[in-house]
Amino acid sequence: MKKLFSYALMSLLLIGLLAACGQGGSKDTEQTADNIGSDVAEKKILKMGTSADFPPFEFVDTAKGEDIIGFDIDLANAITEKLGYEIEIQDMDFAGLIEALKSKRVDIVLSGMSATDERKESVDFSDIYYSADQMIVFKKDAPLTSVEELAGKTVGVQTASIQEDKAKEIKETTDIKIDSRNRVPEIVQELKAGRFDAVILEDAIAKGYLDKNQDLAGFTLEGDEENGFAIAFPKGKDELVAEFNKVIAEMKENGELEQLAVKWFGGEQ
Repeated sequence: MKKLFSYALMSLLLIGLLAACGQGGSKDTEQTADNIGSDVAEKKILKMGTSADFPPFEFVDTAKGEDIIGFDIDLANAITEKLGYEIEIQDMDFAGLIEALKSKRVDIVLSGMSATDERKESVDFSDIYYSADQMIVFKKDAPLTSVEELAGKTVGVQTASIQEDKAKEIKETTDIKIDSRNRVPEIVQELKAGRFDAVILEDAIAKGYLDKNQDLAGFTLEGDEENGFAIAFPKGKDELVAEFNKVIAEMKENGELEQLAVKWFGGEQ
Protein backbone atom coordinates (compact mmCIF):
# COMPACT_ATOMS: atom_id res chain seq x y z
CA MET A 1 0.00 0.00 0.00
CA LYS A 2 2.82 2.34 0.89
CA LYS A 3 4.48 1.56 -2.41
CA LEU A 4 1.31 2.42 -4.31
CA PHE A 5 1.02 5.70 -2.41
CA SER A 6 4.66 6.55 -3.20
CA TYR A 7 4.15 5.82 -6.89
CA ALA A 8 1.04 8.01 -6.95
CA LEU A 9 2.84 10.87 -5.23
CA MET A 10 5.77 10.68 -7.64
CA SER A 11 3.34 10.68 -10.57
CA LEU A 12 1.62 13.82 -9.29
CA LEU A 13 4.96 15.60 -8.80
CA LEU A 14 6.06 14.66 -12.31
CA ILE A 15 2.82 15.92 -13.84
CA GLY A 16 3.18 19.21 -11.94
CA LEU A 17 6.77 19.61 -13.09
CA LEU A 18 5.83 18.99 -16.72
CA ALA A 19 2.98 21.51 -16.48
CA ALA A 20 5.35 24.13 -15.05
CA CYS A 21 7.80 23.51 -17.88
CA GLY A 22 4.99 23.87 -20.37
CA GLN A 23 3.96 27.24 -18.93
CA GLY A 24 7.57 28.47 -19.03
CA GLY A 25 7.91 27.50 -22.70
CA SER A 26 4.72 29.36 -23.57
CA LYS A 27 5.99 32.49 -21.83
CA ASP A 28 9.33 32.36 -23.68
CA THR A 29 7.47 32.01 -26.97
CA GLU A 30 5.35 35.07 -26.20
CA GLN A 31 8.45 37.13 -25.36
CA THR A 32 10.15 36.12 -28.62
CA ALA A 33 7.05 37.14 -30.58
CA ASP A 34 7.11 40.53 -28.84
CA ASN A 35 10.76 41.00 -29.76
CA ILE A 36 10.12 40.16 -33.39
CA GLY A 37 7.25 42.62 -33.47
CA SER A 38 9.48 45.43 -32.15
CA ASP A 39 12.13 44.66 -34.78
CA VAL A 40 9.55 44.89 -37.56
CA ALA A 41 8.46 48.29 -36.24
CA GLU A 42 12.00 49.73 -36.65
CA LYS A 43 12.70 52.21 -39.44
CA LYS A 44 13.99 50.99 -42.79
CA ILE A 45 17.73 51.52 -43.23
CA LEU A 46 19.34 53.10 -46.29
CA LYS A 47 23.11 52.80 -46.77
CA MET A 48 24.57 55.95 -48.31
CA GLY A 49 27.94 56.15 -50.03
CA THR A 50 29.91 59.40 -50.01
CA SER A 51 33.47 60.63 -50.42
CA ALA A 52 34.09 62.79 -47.36
CA ASP A 53 36.82 64.96 -48.87
CA PHE A 54 34.64 67.61 -50.48
CA PRO A 55 33.94 70.47 -48.04
CA PRO A 56 31.47 72.01 -47.56
CA PHE A 57 29.40 69.21 -49.16
CA GLU A 58 30.86 66.30 -47.17
CA PHE A 59 33.91 66.19 -44.92
CA VAL A 60 35.15 64.79 -41.63
CA ASP A 61 34.60 67.07 -38.65
CA THR A 62 38.05 66.60 -37.12
CA ALA A 63 37.30 69.16 -34.40
CA LYS A 64 34.62 66.90 -32.93
CA GLY A 65 35.86 63.44 -33.88
CA GLU A 66 35.24 61.36 -36.98
CA ASP A 67 31.69 62.49 -37.79
CA ILE A 68 30.98 63.30 -41.43
CA ILE A 69 29.18 66.62 -41.88
CA GLY A 70 28.29 69.00 -44.69
CA PHE A 71 25.56 70.21 -47.04
CA ASP A 72 24.97 66.77 -48.58
CA ILE A 73 24.84 65.12 -45.16
CA ASP A 74 22.23 67.59 -43.90
CA LEU A 75 20.25 67.07 -47.10
CA ALA A 76 20.39 63.28 -46.79
CA ASN A 77 19.28 63.41 -43.15
CA ALA A 78 16.41 65.78 -43.97
CA ILE A 79 15.09 63.69 -46.87
CA THR A 80 15.35 60.32 -45.15
CA GLU A 81 13.73 61.63 -41.97
CA LYS A 82 10.76 62.89 -43.97
CA LEU A 83 10.48 59.52 -45.73
CA GLY A 84 10.84 57.44 -42.55
CA TYR A 85 14.27 55.95 -43.24
CA GLU A 86 17.34 55.66 -41.05
CA ILE A 87 20.60 56.35 -42.86
CA GLU A 88 24.02 54.74 -42.51
CA ILE A 89 26.87 56.70 -44.13
CA GLN A 90 29.88 54.94 -45.64
CA ASP A 91 32.98 56.95 -46.61
CA MET A 92 34.87 55.74 -49.70
CA ASP A 93 36.89 57.05 -52.64
CA PHE A 94 34.78 58.96 -55.15
CA ALA A 95 35.91 56.68 -57.98
CA GLY A 96 34.35 53.68 -56.23
CA LEU A 97 30.90 55.13 -55.56
CA ILE A 98 29.17 54.04 -58.78
CA GLU A 99 30.52 50.51 -58.45
CA ALA A 100 29.33 50.41 -54.83
CA LEU A 101 25.82 51.19 -56.08
CA LYS A 102 25.98 48.60 -58.85
CA SER A 103 27.20 45.90 -56.45
CA LYS A 104 24.48 46.85 -53.90
CA ARG A 105 26.97 47.71 -51.16
CA VAL A 106 25.13 51.03 -50.81
CA ASP A 107 21.54 52.04 -51.61
CA ILE A 108 22.17 55.66 -52.61
CA VAL A 109 25.09 57.97 -53.34
CA LEU A 110 25.06 61.59 -52.21
CA SER A 111 28.50 63.07 -52.82
CA GLY A 112 28.49 66.17 -54.99
CA MET A 113 27.96 63.96 -58.04
CA SER A 114 26.91 65.30 -61.43
CA ALA A 115 24.35 63.34 -63.44
CA THR A 116 26.42 62.89 -66.60
CA ASP A 117 25.21 60.89 -69.61
CA GLU A 118 27.98 58.35 -69.02
CA ARG A 119 26.94 57.76 -65.40
CA LYS A 120 23.28 57.49 -66.40
CA GLU A 121 24.18 54.35 -68.34
CA SER A 122 25.03 52.62 -65.04
CA VAL A 123 22.79 54.28 -62.42
CA ASP A 124 19.69 56.45 -62.09
CA PHE A 125 19.62 60.00 -60.71
CA SER A 126 17.27 62.24 -58.81
CA ASP A 127 16.44 65.75 -59.94
CA ILE A 128 19.30 68.26 -59.53
CA TYR A 129 19.44 69.63 -55.99
CA TYR A 130 22.41 72.00 -56.43
CA SER A 131 23.64 73.90 -59.49
CA ALA A 132 27.40 74.32 -59.83
CA ASP A 133 30.14 75.91 -61.94
CA GLN A 134 33.78 74.86 -62.32
CA MET A 135 36.90 76.89 -61.48
CA ILE A 136 40.53 76.78 -62.56
CA VAL A 137 42.66 77.25 -59.42
CA PHE A 138 46.38 78.11 -59.51
CA LYS A 139 49.16 79.64 -57.42
CA LYS A 140 49.24 83.43 -57.35
CA ASP A 141 52.95 83.47 -58.20
CA ALA A 142 52.14 81.61 -61.45
CA PRO A 143 48.92 83.37 -62.51
CA LEU A 144 46.56 82.27 -65.28
CA THR A 145 43.80 84.28 -66.94
CA SER A 146 42.39 81.89 -69.56
CA VAL A 147 42.08 78.25 -70.53
CA GLU A 148 44.46 78.83 -73.45
CA GLU A 149 47.25 79.67 -70.99
CA LEU A 150 47.05 76.10 -69.68
CA ALA A 151 48.83 74.88 -72.83
CA GLY A 152 51.82 72.71 -71.92
CA LYS A 153 50.85 72.60 -68.24
CA THR A 154 49.77 69.81 -65.87
CA VAL A 155 46.20 70.06 -64.63
CA GLY A 156 45.09 68.13 -61.55
CA VAL A 157 41.60 66.66 -61.10
CA GLN A 158 39.78 64.16 -58.90
CA THR A 159 39.59 60.65 -60.35
CA ALA A 160 36.25 59.81 -62.06
CA SER A 161 34.85 63.29 -61.39
CA ILE A 162 33.04 65.82 -63.58
CA GLN A 163 36.23 67.88 -63.32
CA GLU A 164 38.15 65.06 -64.99
CA ASP A 165 35.61 65.12 -67.82
CA LYS A 166 36.04 68.89 -68.07
CA ALA A 167 39.81 68.53 -68.29
CA LYS A 168 39.41 66.02 -71.14
CA GLU A 169 37.15 68.49 -72.90
CA ILE A 170 39.78 71.23 -72.53
CA LYS A 171 42.48 68.88 -73.82
CA GLU A 172 40.63 68.59 -77.15
CA THR A 173 41.58 72.18 -77.98
CA THR A 174 44.44 72.96 -75.57
CA ASP A 175 47.53 70.78 -75.10
CA ILE A 176 47.45 69.95 -71.38
CA LYS A 177 48.61 67.00 -69.31
CA ILE A 178 45.89 65.60 -67.04
CA ASP A 179 46.84 64.01 -63.71
CA SER A 180 44.36 62.70 -61.14
CA ARG A 181 44.18 61.84 -57.46
CA ASN A 182 41.47 60.11 -55.41
CA ARG A 183 40.89 62.91 -52.92
CA VAL A 184 40.44 66.66 -53.37
CA PRO A 185 42.88 67.63 -50.57
CA GLU A 186 45.57 65.60 -52.38
CA ILE A 187 44.94 67.60 -55.56
CA VAL A 188 45.28 70.93 -53.77
CA GLN A 189 48.42 69.75 -51.96
CA GLU A 190 50.01 68.76 -55.28
CA LEU A 191 49.21 72.23 -56.59
CA LYS A 192 50.77 73.95 -53.59
CA ALA A 193 53.82 71.67 -53.87
CA GLY A 194 54.29 72.70 -57.50
CA ARG A 195 53.61 69.29 -59.04
CA PHE A 196 50.41 70.62 -60.66
CA ASP A 197 50.27 73.93 -62.51
CA ALA A 198 46.51 74.22 -61.99
CA VAL A 199 43.56 72.20 -60.74
CA ILE A 200 39.87 72.13 -61.61
CA LEU A 201 37.43 72.33 -58.70
CA GLU A 202 33.68 72.90 -58.27
CA ASP A 203 33.22 76.60 -57.44
CA ALA A 204 31.89 76.25 -53.87
CA ILE A 205 34.79 73.91 -53.05
CA ALA A 206 37.30 76.18 -54.75
CA LYS A 207 36.11 79.26 -52.86
CA GLY A 208 36.61 77.42 -49.58
CA TYR A 209 40.24 76.69 -50.45
CA LEU A 210 40.81 80.22 -51.76
CA ASP A 211 39.56 81.71 -48.49
CA LYS A 212 41.98 79.57 -46.47
CA ASN A 213 45.00 79.76 -48.82
CA GLN A 214 46.08 83.29 -49.65
CA ASP A 215 48.70 81.96 -52.07
CA LEU A 216 45.98 80.58 -54.40
CA ALA A 217 43.71 82.27 -56.93
CA GLY A 218 41.28 81.16 -59.63
CA PHE A 219 38.72 81.98 -62.30
CA THR A 220 35.37 80.45 -63.25
CA LEU A 221 35.04 78.44 -66.44
CA GLU A 222 32.34 79.48 -68.87
CA GLY A 223 29.70 76.79 -69.37
CA ASP A 224 27.07 76.38 -72.05
CA GLU A 225 24.80 74.02 -70.09
CA GLU A 226 23.47 73.63 -66.57
CA ASN A 227 25.74 71.60 -64.35
CA GLY A 228 24.51 70.38 -61.02
CA PHE A 229 24.58 67.68 -58.39
CA ALA A 230 22.03 64.87 -58.04
CA ILE A 231 21.50 61.79 -55.87
CA ALA A 232 22.44 58.47 -57.51
CA PHE A 233 20.45 55.22 -57.20
CA PRO A 234 20.83 51.69 -58.54
CA LYS A 235 19.00 51.06 -61.82
CA GLY A 236 15.35 50.10 -61.43
CA LYS A 237 14.66 51.88 -58.12
CA ASP A 238 12.02 54.13 -59.72
CA GLU A 239 9.77 54.25 -56.65
CA LEU A 240 12.65 55.34 -54.39
CA VAL A 241 13.78 57.95 -56.91
CA ALA A 242 10.23 59.33 -57.07
CA GLU A 243 10.06 59.55 -53.27
CA PHE A 244 13.32 61.50 -53.13
CA ASN A 245 12.31 63.79 -56.02
CA LYS A 246 9.07 64.66 -54.25
CA VAL A 247 10.92 65.74 -51.11
CA ILE A 248 13.58 67.66 -53.09
CA ALA A 249 10.78 69.58 -54.85
CA GLU A 250 9.10 70.33 -51.51
CA MET A 251 12.39 71.54 -50.00
CA LYS A 252 12.96 73.85 -52.96
CA GLU A 253 9.41 75.18 -52.64
CA ASN A 254 9.40 75.74 -48.87
CA GLY A 255 12.90 77.23 -48.71
CA GLU A 256 14.65 74.40 -46.84
CA LEU A 257 17.26 73.95 -49.59
CA GLU A 258 17.97 77.68 -49.52
CA GLN A 259 18.43 77.51 -45.75
CA LEU A 260 20.99 74.73 -46.18
CA ALA A 261 22.80 76.80 -48.80
CA VAL A 262 22.95 79.79 -46.47
CA LYS A 263 24.27 77.55 -43.67
CA TRP A 264 27.07 75.97 -45.72
CA PHE A 265 27.86 78.53 -48.43
CA GLY A 266 26.66 81.81 -46.98
CA GLY A 267 24.33 82.55 -49.87
CA GLU A 268 21.52 81.33 -52.09
CA GLN A 269 21.95 78.57 -54.67
